[in-house]
Amino acid sequence: MYDAFLLLSFGGPEGPDDVMPFLRNVTAGRGVPDARLAEVAEHYLHFNGVSPINQRCRDLLDAIRVEFGAHGIDLPIYWGNRNWDPYLADTVARMRDDGVRHALAFATSAFGSYSSCRQYLEDIVAARAKVGPGAPAIDKLRQFYDHPGFVEPHADALRSALATLPAGQTRVLFTAHSVPLAMDRTAGPTGHRYTEQLTELAGLVADRAGVDVPYELVWQSRSGPPQVPWLEPDINDRLTELAAQGVANVAVSPIGFVSDHMEVRWDLDNEAAQTAKGLGLGYARAATPGTDPRFVAMIRELVTERIDPATPRRRLGTLPVWDTCADGCCALPPRR
Repeated sequence: MYDAFLLLSFGGPEGPDDVMPFLRNVTAGRGVPDARLAEVAEHYLHFNGVSPINQRCRDLLDAIRVEFGAHGIDLPIYWGNRNWDPYLADTVARMRDDGVRHALAFATSAFGSYSSCRQYLEDIVAARAKVGPGAPAIDKLRQFYDHPGFVEPHADALRSALATLPAGQTRVLFTAHSVPLAMDRTAGPTGHRYTEQLTELAGLVADRAGVDVPYELVWQSRSGPPQVPWLEPDINDRLTELAAQGVANVAVSPIGFVSDHMEVRWDLDNEAAQTAKGLGLGYARAATPGTDPRFVAMIRELVTERIDPATPRRRLGTLPVWDTCADGCCALPPRR
């Protein structure tokens, strides 16, 4: 039934000259002035204009090829991005030219919401429309936030981060990308929100990491106009509050992310780390799954369970996940 595998991701610049065109792609249609984009561009220029995300995708693709080969999955592997080379529409055109008829897509986002699921479905529709006749059908694989292959690498990384902190009152902060409150209210077909999925994941990771200190969910990487309410508290604000309460150390677990891309490298390793340092807090950031063998095996399992519906689904959570989305599911709220 399926004759190809497609890795779907966000994309990122790979040199200084790419940064502003990339940011214009990301914010297209939102009326964001170049002056504001130039501020964000400094985050990328801090790393010579190179986002880590594309190399992380290349590394993941290499690992997937090995994993598929070891388990007899004979599917050609493709890669397409939303905002930078290789653009998804170009990849879909190449798939058509290669004779692909029906592909499975894995998106580098674990959750069900507009920005982490529905928008990738919209990307697929737009790319197929641009390619036109002969464009392959593309089915997106299910959410995987509670799969052991995602949970367990996060848990091990958190345990390692906690082990580096000195003695003293410690708090664990689980982080994910903030979204507008109105977006969180647009739940998926089962009626469950992004925040509910993250809350369940935080508990799963804490349990498997053997966390014996208080933990909570905070948010990062907010963007958009200040008058629009987003999920809070922001990690930097919460660090300030915790320091005032006498907390000595903080371990940060970026459970909202599959790899170390710019929101992890800048927002956590730079901004949050500097905030913690200025407050005198011990600070340790846990790693993301990246190419952990359990995460790569999870991707292969998601493919196998879709090819053969009799394959048991490995899940640790209790909230429903879904394979297909009706029109309007997790819709983008209207802009005010």
